[in-house]
Amino acid sequence: MGLHFSKEEFSLRKSKIIKLMKDESIDALLIFRQESMYWLTGYDTFGYVFFQTLVLDQKGNIILLTRAPDLRQAQNTSNIDDIRIWVDKDGSNPQEDLKIILNELNLKGKKIGIEYEAYGLTGKNALKLNKSIENFCYYEDKSELITKLRAVKSLEEINYVRKAAHLADNALDAVWKCTKAGISESKILAEMNRVIFEGGGDYPANEFIIGSGKNALLCRYQSEKQILKDKDQLTIEWAGTYRHYHSAMFRTIPIGKAETKHREMHEACEEALINCESKLKPGNTVGEVFDIHAKTLDSLNFNKSRMNACGYSLGATFSPNWMDWPMLYTGNPYIIEPGNVFFLHMILMDSTNKLAMNLGETYLVTENGNERLGKSKLDLVVL
Repeated sequence: MGLHFSKEEFSLRKSKIIKLMKDESIDALLIFRQESMYWLTGYDTFGYVFFQTLVLDQKGNIILLTRAPDLRQAQNTSNIDDIRIWVDKDGSNPQEDLKIILNELNLKGKKIGIEYEAYGLTGKNALKLNKSIENFCYYEDKSELITKLRAVKSLEEINYVRKAAHLADNALDAVWKCTKAGISESKILAEMNRVIFEGGGDYPANEFIIGSGKNALLCRYQSEKQILKDKDQLTIEWAGTYRHYHSAMFRTIPIGKAETKHREMHEACEEALINCESKLKPGNTVGEVFDIHAKTLDSLNFNKSRMNACGYSLGATFSPNWMDWPMLYTGNPYIIEPGNVFFLHMILMDSTNKLAMNLGETYLVTENGNERLGKSKLDLVVL
């Protein structure tokens, strides 16, 4: 059994969930987020693209309903003993199979919480689920119940995040070694992924962002791969990943020569990042972190180039993206706690001058402040 955490760790997580269920008078929870299943049981799969759910009741019973290809996946990666299979056939209705399980657990007429905010629960399947149980039990959205617990990392989790941060640093070292005019973006990506996998890392939950020239202004991956010009700019966002735990970084690198504007943008990003660090401490809200980011960049006349969020939580996440809850935007009342892990990204995209500058690092919140997990320098590097 390939469990990545101790039995005591899994037991503690389960007890925390059940306590919240009792506090909120929830008799059972239907778990659809793959991140929640992994956190609670170790179950590791991409089979959540099909209908599957993990049922947890107040008594501690856990039952997984999934498809046949994930039977051995669950047996080999999780501590789940009771695994039920719904059969692929024309007109399959796994929601009815789920209803049978709920009936076995004596949940008729009881209150059930559902993780609706899950990539594995499509709108169509959610409608079918609601229809199946509407006269069977009471139900309500409890998408944030486990998510809020996952936002504060245990010591075992922090060890994995640190390993991910080390892999991210190694990937940046690979960038410094191979990046120059005449090199393809594909070669850079290959070298970054090589050092991560050779270091024992995993696939990230989404693609690395890479783009040069006009594509350096993009905040998402796209499939065009260019050759770096003698005078160019390269934007890369990546993450080291270990046991699905992520530590992300973000850089824009001038090639050949840095424009004066590039240097001004980098100085602004570094100042904003340092100011955000000063607010990233227990007791403050994540909204306050964003506000100092916006105040800093706006005061330097970059209000039209910055984003409306400056980061998000990181942890163990699955495709399609590594962004986790909560996000850092104005007014977000989430109170920062020790054990939170946040990726802070200072993004400036100047469409008028067609220039980009980005600077991003991952931080662990400590008892008195924070620790930057990456060890690479923040200086502007021209290659």
